[in-house]
Amino acid sequence: MIRYWAVVPAAGTGQRFGQEIAKQYLQIAGQAVMQHSLNRLCQALPLSACVVPISAEDRYAQQLTYDYPEQIRFVQGGAERMDSVLAGLLSLAGQAAVDDWVLVHDVARPCVTAECLQQLLQELSDDRVGGILAVPVRDTLKQVTQQQVISTVPRDGMWQAQTPQMFRYGCLVQALQDAVAAGVTVTDEASAMQWAGYTVQVVQGRSDNIKITYPEDLALAAAILAAQVIR
Repeated sequence: MIRYWAVVPAAGTGQRFGQEIAKQYLQIAGQAVMQHSLNRLCQALPLSACVVPISAEDRYAQQLTYDYPEQIRFVQGGAERMDSVLAGLLSLAGQAAVDDWVLVHDVARPCVTAECLQQLLQELSDDRVGGILAVPVRDTLKQVTQQQVISTVPRDGMWQAQTPQMFRYGCLVQALQDAVAAGVTVTDEASAMQWAGYTVQVVQGRSDNIKITYPEDLALAAAILAAQVIR
């Protein structure tokens, strides 16, 4: 029987956010961003476990309360996202089968809906590789150098990648290990899979599945979560 696992890398310090505390520990509606993200995954998905790679210096993650603490495991993450994801995957060695599914989710995406998560599982259920949530780009894209517009990038066929990104356990582990061995830095799991020669599917998500990256995103995420509760 195919099982589902989640890996939520949370070892980053959120330097772009410009705060002393990492963004995953800032509060929205009385809970840390991390709590919202993990609770949503565990509630909506039939997970065997949710692995959370954190920094060795992290003093917050394991002190928080979660709705499904029995599903959450903390492991030590790495310097880059790909290092943390690989650490989380390797912690499942001997438990996850090669054909099991792994969903890798940004800890700073607390607004992903249960409908999108379940749609991802349904649309990729028979795929041999996996795919990602994404949305078509709506705004005009500009290529900029030194704060000057160099060109306008056609947005036809351009999609904005989101998470979760869901792939078969064995394929993803091998792709990341090979990338590390080759000295290749990948920014997400889809990039690792493409680099390894796999075809990555796209499942259309929702534009409110935002990633908290800058301070103004926190208020936007709070408004989105409030609106989702009302619906």
